[in-house]
Amino acid sequence: MSDKTMTRQVLLFLSVLSLSSVHGQVSYSIPEEMAKGSLIGNIAQDLGLDIKRLKSGKARIHTGDSAEYIELNKERGVLLIREKIDREALCGQTTPCALHSQIILENPMELFQITIEISDINDNAPSFKKNEKRFEISESAVIGSKFVLEKAGDADIGLNGLQSYSLKPTDNFALKLENQVDGSKKVEMVLQKPLDREKQEQVSLVLTAIDGGEPRLSGTVQIHVIVLDANDNAPVFTHPVYKATITENSPKGTYLTKVSASDADKGSNGEVSYSISNNMDSVSDMFHIHANGEVILVGKVDFEKAKHYQIDIEAIDNGGLSDSSKVIVDVIDINDNAPVISVLSKSSSTPEDSIQNTVIAMFSVHDPDSDSNGQVHCGINENIPFTIKSTSNGFYSLVTDSDLDRERASEYNISVTCSDEGVPSLSSSVTLTLHISDVNDNAPVFEMSSYEAYIIENNTPGLSIFTVNAKDADWNQNARVSYILEDSSVNGVPISSYVSVSADSGVIHAVRSFDYEQIKDFQFRVKAQDGGSPPLSSNVTVKIMIQDQNDNAPQVLYPVQTGSSLMAEMVPRAADVGYLVTKVVAVDVDSGQNAWLSYKLQKATDRALFEVGLQNGEIRTIRQVNDKDAVKQRLTVVVEDNGQPSRSAIVNVNVAVADSFPEVLSEFTDFTHDKEYNDNLTFYLVLALAVVSFLFIVSIIAILSVKCYRWRRERMLYKSNGNLPVIPYYPPLYADVGGTGTLRHVYNYEVCGTADSRKSDMKYVRPYSQSIISLDGTQTLPNAQRDKLIIDDGDNQQKPPNADWRFTQGQRPGPSGAGGPPEMAMGTGPWPNPPTEAEQLQALMAAANEVSEATATLGPGTMGLSTRYSPQFTLQHVPDYRQNVYIPGSTATLTSNPQQQQQQQQQQQQMAAQHQALQAQPSEAAPQPEPPKAAQTPASKKKSTKKDKK
Repeated sequence: MSDKTMTRQVLLFLSVLSLSSVHGQVSYSIPEEMAKGSLIGNIAQDLGLDIKRLKSGKARIHTGDSAEYIELNKERGVLLIREKIDREALCGQTTPCALHSQIILENPMELFQITIEISDINDNAPSFKKNEKRFEISESAVIGSKFVLEKAGDADIGLNGLQSYSLKPTDNFALKLENQVDGSKKVEMVLQKPLDREKQEQVSLVLTAIDGGEPRLSGTVQIHVIVLDANDNAPVFTHPVYKATITENSPKGTYLTKVSASDADKGSNGEVSYSISNNMDSVSDMFHIHANGEVILVGKVDFEKAKHYQIDIEAIDNGGLSDSSKVIVDVIDINDNAPVISVLSKSSSTPEDSIQNTVIAMFSVHDPDSDSNGQVHCGINENIPFTIKSTSNGFYSLVTDSDLDRERASEYNISVTCSDEGVPSLSSSVTLTLHISDVNDNAPVFEMSSYEAYIIENNTPGLSIFTVNAKDADWNQNARVSYILEDSSVNGVPISSYVSVSADSGVIHAVRSFDYEQIKDFQFRVKAQDGGSPPLSSNVTVKIMIQDQNDNAPQVLYPVQTGSSLMAEMVPRAADVGYLVTKVVAVDVDSGQNAWLSYKLQKATDRALFEVGLQNGEIRTIRQVNDKDAVKQRLTVVVEDNGQPSRSAIVNVNVAVADSFPEVLSEFTDFTHDKEYNDNLTFYLVLALAVVSFLFIVSIIAILSVKCYRWRRERMLYKSNGNLPVIPYYPPLYADVGGTGTLRHVYNYEVCGTADSRKSDMKYVRPYSQSIISLDGTQTLPNAQRDKLIIDDGDNQQKPPNADWRFTQGQRPGPSGAGGPPEMAMGTGPWPNPPTEAEQLQALMAAANEVSEATATLGPGTMGLSTRYSPQFTLQHVPDYRQNVYIPGSTATLTSNPQQQQQQQQQQQQMAAQHQALQAQPSEAAPQPEPPKAAQTPASKKKSTKKDKK
């Protein structure tokens, strides 16, 4: 087919229909056998539609029950071939052959009819049912004798169908064609030259059928003619055409008609046989003819497939002569098909505010039956707001015919029933479910037209007062109610500072604590608003009434209680019983029974003289006043309300029993001072008791702590077995001469230190200006020897430190800069009693820091320590740090080189010689003046106190 020229003729018919659902109709003409995907036409352009409309409207093709041969390309807006179309298989000999489809659009719903006419192409060659045909013809056959040949069949139509026949050779026979009523041609072979069996016993011919297509196609059949002896009469039918009728769905074997043909010959040459000569299988398989000429039904007849049948009958005698006739069979329709409902488009939901005539669904109804059997009427169930309208032949729309209300009916099950007019009537039904979507058409409604609530004063802020509730008949978001407090004010204060409303639950909370005495009631409005768009709302008035609580004590208005002045009521000594002395006037700002006051006399100087009215507070005498009654009378009156629990106030009333004012004045001068003293006395007593108790507890804890601390220190010193080195102790205000100079006098001591510091002794020698302590700490030197020793020491100055010390003075840990230079004179001072454990630890840390300062003071025998350690740190007490000195807080180690060790040994020898010289001197040394006593440390003070007590 690729080498064939195919043309398309597009016919566009646009018609304006009475109903808006069907907008137009377009027709196309295409050849059959087009390749898959071939273009049929630009449907969007032909219908005047935009491609965007095809996409948004979800355009689709509806073909009904027929196969889907075409498809819609929504991207290009064109119709394409989906499957190859064989016109012969689709329509057979029916002409014209057309496909009827519909294009359906949604939002809004639209329907366009498409008719595609399938034109025939020459794709089928003429063919014969049999490849050969045999004739037995008597030689006596006269010229002009006719012999019916098999007609060729061509599935194509028109010019592409069968057009002509040719018969070769033409020596004895000629071909004769005769047009028939149905448009076909009767093919006959006519004898034009007598046969002579003796010359030619058998004649072979070729019958060729040719169509009119381009290129032309043809089919052939072989004709074999056997020449017989004389049989010169052919059968002749009584009628050239027979007619019969049959009802569809008739059973097999149903009689149609009987044909008859006669032959003038006698004997076997006059015997006639009948046969169906149709080359279409659909006819030969459906009908049969008996030898007697009766035509019966052997297949199934369906009016919807074929309404008419033509049966070609051939009558042949034994001589081979034949005649032909035909039987026209008309099929009578019966109502055997119910209407077929096809839903083209439907909406699953529609808003309740849809206008009338809103299209809900579109559907088509088809009944293959004819006449009244195919006439269809559709209806729906009653009492629903919908109706059916016919849009075109066989197409219907389901539309609304009244207002919808989701609150009345949220869903409809619409049953569409279509019935034909046949007898009996056949019907079909389909049920459509339609949901009514909600529209925000109902405002929230409160359960009450107004609300009143009560709350007791002095409530806790945030307390829930009560709840307002509103209902919304809508659904989902449109029914979600939010509560809003409308803006207003109470006494100039915004209502939002009084109450708040929970937006979701409608619970009203108190924002502040209410006071009945300030505000007794107030009202405001709460708005209930739904979540629709636009939102609908309603409001309600809420009145809050504050209930009184007995939260105020009575207030005494008279007599006035002041601290600066004194008031007294005078009662003459001649007053009788019931004399009105005064009246206590009090008020209570509460209300109701909380403000009912009663008066009672709590105490009085003379209870037998006065009484107080329970309800009115009047103070009256209950007996005659006499001369023995005291002038100064003091009454204490309790004013109590009737609340639960009750509250009260106390008022003191001063009464003077006298006849003159000077007599009263002398008696009431000390009232004010007594009152102030009595009011403050209790407070001071309680405060003093608390302070004394606290000091006592603190003292007990301090004493127990000191005892425990000393006990642990003694245990630790005894366990050391005298192996601990003696740690120098520096009392407060002690320093060397070159230091801060906090001591006014410098003294030297002879110290004998042991492991148990409590047993150490100390001996005063003399001031530094007169003598110096020897290196072993046992004797002192006179001034002259001291000067000599100093000169010798000056010759033996320390060498600079070795190169192993790599830290500068600023990099060393501890207070290394606190030590003086080595040439500074050794300071002496008073040595206190043995230090405490804490003081020893402090001195140990100071000693460790002094080791780090050894760079500037390394010398023989002293280990680089300052000379102020010489009283206790002799060679026999100080550990040997000359080999390795470890600096606390540092990874450096001080080591002495061999040269320094040799110098140290020489210096030790010189010191030993000086020590022997000192021992050789006479022991009758001049008595030394007693120096002043050393300043005592806190530890020495404690020991001296203990010794004095002992």
